[in-house]
Amino acid sequence: MARLRDRERGCPWDLEQTFETIAPYTIEEAYEVADAIDRRDFAHLRDELGDLLLQVVFHARMAEEAGHFAFGDVVTAICDKMVRRHPHVFADASFESAEAQTVNWEALKADERSARGDADTSALAGISRGLPEWQRALKLQQRAARVGFDWPDVNPVFDKLHEEIDEVRAEFTDGADAQRLTDEIGDVLFVCVNLARHAKVDVSHALRHANAKFERRFRRMEAIAMTSGETLAGKPLAEQDALWNRAKAEEKSAG
Repeated sequence: MARLRDRERGCPWDLEQTFETIAPYTIEEAYEVADAIDRRDFAHLRDELGDLLLQVVFHARMAEEAGHFAFGDVVTAICDKMVRRHPHVFADASFESAEAQTVNWEALKADERSARGDADTSALAGISRGLPEWQRALKLQQRAARVGFDWPDVNPVFDKLHEEIDEVRAEFTDGADAQRLTDEIGDVLFVCVNLARHAKVDVSHALRHANAKFERRFRRMEAIAMTSGETLAGKPLAEQDALWNRAKAEEKSAG
């Protein structure tokens, strides 16, 4: 990376990059890693982990050029943090359960924030605003649950979901503006995350699975239409629905 960023002999594209321009690639590569894991493609996972590591190296190199820190400092910092946050492994502490360990982990993180001068003592303190919103919703719910603000089981979550969907329907019926619909649909999505949490289902994994299923069936619809020399765009919705049902039935019959 130092060679790529060399002002005289480096790559023009790499030289143009900043923390801001590279950040989206960092996020993208993390999702590529998750996708490879979902598909159990370990050869691809190896490559994607390399791509993700390159992102760390890229940021560290830019930081070193600016005089902030170097890659070695990144490694030292995470090693120190892991030792500090695992006193039951690297020191004499012991915990009676994984839950107790999690409570201690959060307490250590709060101490670290306090040492940095962060005066926020809320149970929700430290949740990054840079997370995908579905993930931030999940973390907000998890933190609230740790202090007892949570439904006792999944049944009230279903009730809440129905309530929020009814509110969205009412807004549509009343001709609500975009802001009202944004607010109400946001409530539905927040409850959906809560439903997944109570079901112990990973939201991202579930949505990736749904996306993959939709893409697979839609592509099959296109393929069926092409066998008759047609395209989906030339068919009315009823015929497209019939193709969707056929693609769906084929999947079920194939197991």
